[in-house]
Amino acid sequence: MHKQRLELEYPLNARKPDILWRLMSTDHGLERWLADRVTEEAGVLSLTWGSIYGEHHTLLANIVEREKNSHIRLQWVDEDDPEAYWEMRIGRSELTEQLCLQVVDYGPAEEIDDLHGLWDGNLERLHQTSGM
Repeated sequence: MHKQRLELEYPLNARKPDILWRLMSTDHGLERWLADRVTEEAGVLSLTWGSIYGEHHTLLANIVEREKNSHIRLQWVDEDDPEAYWEMRIGRSELTEQLCLQVVDYGPAEEIDDLHGLWDGNLERLHQTSGM
């Protein structure tokens, strides 16, 4: 099934990319805003939402590419579309030169609005937990 590409850009209140890098590339950092529990083993991230001792949902993502202070690209282990991935990239706004998080994700066309809302919620948690 072919998926639609979603590109988003979120301005951040940060001056240096290294703080953002830790929040988007480490298990501890991702636990602050993306999932309730994150572990990494042999290039695979395990992301869990909910209580690990109760009702929860876990997904596995292969780390396809990771470049320090630049970007991390992942692909769900059970992804059917070989072209579909999700990526978080540190960038700068062309207009303001402000640090921003650029997100690329893929989903079925009928779920793109939900996917956009999911990322908006994730970034709201990032702002709340880190002040960015």
